[in-house]
Amino acid sequence: MNEIVFEVTQEADGGFVAECLSEPIFTEADDWDALRKNVREAVSAFFFDRKLAPSVIRLHLVRDEILANG
Repeated sequence: MNEIVFEVTQEADGGFVAECLSEPIFTEADDWDALRKNVREAVSAFFFDRKLAPSVIRLHLVRDEILANG
């Protein structure tokens, strides 16, 4: 496995939630730097006994924005 991708959403309180698209890995944090750390730790823990840990972790920030028309 070369790369693992997380879909990241920002919560109403400002925190972030990251969900892996290919493995059952989830984590959250109050800020972006803490999220990056938590994702690395979650991936490391998930793959601790596997030989094919990903060499790249991609964080894909999904932003849902509503624009008023008028």
